[in-house]
Amino acid sequence: MDLNLTEKIVLITGASKGIGKAIATEFARENAIVYLMSRTELKLKETREEIVKETGNTQVDYKVGDLKKGNDINQVVEEIKQIHGKIDVLINNAGGPPPGGFLDVDEEDWYHAFEQNLLSVVRMTKAVIPLMIDSGSGRIINVTSSSIKASIDNLILSNVMRPGVHGLTKSLAREFAKDNILINTIGPGKIKTDRTLELSKATAEKTGNTVEEVIENMSKDIPIGRLGLPAEFAKTAVFLASGANTYVTGQALLIDGASVSAL
Repeated sequence: MDLNLTEKIVLITGASKGIGKAIATEFARENAIVYLMSRTELKLKETREEIVKETGNTQVDYKVGDLKKGNDINQVVEEIKQIHGKIDVLINNAGGPPPGGFLDVDEEDWYHAFEQNLLSVVRMTKAVIPLMIDSGSGRIINVTSSSIKASIDNLILSNVMRPGVHGLTKSLAREFAKDNILINTIGPGKIKTDRTLELSKATAEKTGNTVEEVIENMSKDIPIGRLGLPAEFAKTAVFLASGANTYVTGQALLIDGASVSAL
């Protein structure tokens, strides 16, 4: 299958590690021109070098920016526009908010989660969509969580912000379908990332188990019997963002090994 991604301009946020890095790597394999965005230049530089070495694609670059700052978002998009005149694919990805129940988080935590996980998607999408309209097409993928389908205990902030992102996806998919801009949400289940390790540590502290025991028990709850790999998640993202996808839009897809039983 030809994904038609050669020389396409792809911007990926939260791309220095984890799922964002895995998605960037898969786009690089498809000969896209890939831009990584994150807050830490040193980590971005290391990630870029690793992706180039692994894929052989030297058309990988990075832009430093904080997703909680509208000026940073606009500056990154403008810089890419000045070089290429367009952005074909946007991957909205950001680290999840900290764990905690309703009484564990304060108002500052709510604002932080809103800015990082919902408002950043609004701002980034608003900056990029005019370029896609001018180009006559575009693909946007919003990376969220399995909490868009079923709430997760001790993740109140994610349970509120992530479904909001899919509400945005659904609305924008209908509004911009006429412009050939396809917009989808994909939610990871239990994927083997630093975020999973962070949540496992929090669970271990609450239960008195070791992190290894938490991960082992977690795997037992997944019908496939193991945690997913970042590359497995990334392949789905790349297909939905590619020219091979011509009709799927406004959808929420979980990559979770069938762990979520909700419809």
